[in-house]
Amino acid sequence: MAPDEHDAAPKSFGNISEHHWSRARGDMNQEALAYYRERSKAPGVASGGAERNFYCMECAGVVPFGPPLDRCPHCGAVLEENVKRYFNWVEINDPPRSDLRALAPWIALGFVALLAAVLVALFAFGAFA
Repeated sequence: MAPDEHDAAPKSFGNISEHHWSRARGDMNQEALAYYRERSKAPGVASGGAERNFYCMECAGVVPFGPPLDRCPHCGAVLEENVKRYFNWVEINDPPRSDLRALAPWIALGFVALLAAVLVALFAFGAFA
């Protein structure tokens, strides 16, 4: 038995046949393809851009990475300094909140436990006798 007899679809070599993966999956992901076709019509996208460019959150137009801009050059929307929409993700560069507020109850509890331990030690050695 030849190894090709077990395969349901014959292998595709040379010119792309109807069995090639790109044609066999042709009807899949139509929503994603429609989204990318529509997105490619955004201002500045057809002309390309550098790898560090990002996109406006309002019109999806290309915004150059530097120098920093206050407003979108296409629709005039205000660009937030800490939020950048890249090709397939949004990056939010907020400084992390302080952990001190979350740790404050534990620090206070540790301080009370330390104070209690010192008082117990003082009473145990007769400092208050």
